[in-house]
Amino acid sequence: MNQRTAPVVESTVSFLTHGYAWLPDLRRHLGENTVQTRLAGRTATALHGPDAVRFFYDERHVVRRSALPAPVVDTLFGRGAVQALDGPEHRARKALFLTLLTGEAPVASLVERVGTEWDAASRAWAQQPAVELFRATSVVLTRAVCGWAGVPLPAEETVQTADDMVAMVDGFATAGPRHWHARRARIRQEKRFEELIRAEREAAERAAGRNGAGPQGSLVRAVALHRGAYGELLDEHTAAVEALNIVRPATAVAWYVVFAAHALHRWPQHRAPLRARDAAYAEAFAHEVRRFYPFVPFIVGLAARELHWEGVTVPEHSLVLLDVYGQNHDPALWPHPYAFDPARFLGRQPGRDELIPQGGGDPHGHRCPGEDVTVALLRSVSTRLAGMDYDVPRQDLAIPLRHVPTRPRSGLVVSVPPPHAAPPRARNRRPDW
Repeated sequence: MNQRTAPVVESTVSFLTHGYAWLPDLRRHLGENTVQTRLAGRTATALHGPDAVRFFYDERHVVRRSALPAPVVDTLFGRGAVQALDGPEHRARKALFLTLLTGEAPVASLVERVGTEWDAASRAWAQQPAVELFRATSVVLTRAVCGWAGVPLPAEETVQTADDMVAMVDGFATAGPRHWHARRARIRQEKRFEELIRAEREAAERAAGRNGAGPQGSLVRAVALHRGAYGELLDEHTAAVEALNIVRPATAVAWYVVFAAHALHRWPQHRAPLRARDAAYAEAFAHEVRRFYPFVPFIVGLAARELHWEGVTVPEHSLVLLDVYGQNHDPALWPHPYAFDPARFLGRQPGRDELIPQGGGDPHGHRCPGEDVTVALLRSVSTRLAGMDYDVPRQDLAIPLRHVPTRPRSGLVVSVPPPHAAPPRARNRRPDW
């Protein structure tokens, strides 16, 4: 079979300029599913499609260790995080996250907490002239997930903590002020979580001394006492990173919540079935929000050895990219992909390697362990959003594709009327994106 080799084309500036559209545009321009280019001076092979997902998540082909750029590690994931592990170490650490973040009981418990916090916050929003929904949602989610995970969160620290969680996500794929804000946020929160891990371990030692067994406790305590593939406790810093990686991703659901609000604003016909608490429709709506709106542009790994895929030679240790945004908008998988249509998910669950906004493959592999949490939270909050009366003042609701991760420029400002007030007059119904 003839093998194609990488062209000497540097795409870093193109990615920074075009963001989410860069890789789909490159594929269309070259007329290939699999394309080769260079990013930051390194050969990069971009894969596309469900078969490519299965190829990408096979650790015989693609590994994560050393794959993530240092700026991404130092902002989004943290040094030593599970996302950068492979083999037995990854499986042992991933088992911890799956235990804590999947299953009916833990997910339902977090959803209930978020619902309680949302209901209280929405009553308070009625006392304010206007609320930026993105930031307000991040505060709700941070307060709820910290309570759920066993992270003490004094009221006076709630907004700063929420802002830090958002900053770590907002600044991972950029340079300049956003990136440095993200680094400062991670340093601040890692130091705080190290103190928390230390306190949890001391409390566990005291309890073991009293009754001969370690206590059952919070999610943070579970991380503090977790032992790796070879029976060792995680060092304090790594344990703090992983505890933080429970809280931060849950707060990041704020992006999807504001996208859900954006969808309900642009296509208000979806309010009625959500108001009726149609569980199947709420699930389908959550999946369509995750498919339709941009969050992750692509996922990065390293070729474990020289690989051959669709006529392309992939050099050993070169970058391998999985085209997430392009696959979620592929007309071969999703008819009319730029139409927002939850009905495409009614009566069927999306294929494991078809819908990949949070990665693909098996959950015990490198697929995001918080996907169940994300879907459940989005399902619950979308139902609450559809049941709320609020006005959307005229504002800039454009969603710039060059900004990664992106969201409506305005953060989606809403005005919630006090109870028993006349329903707000719908405004700004012109499509904005």
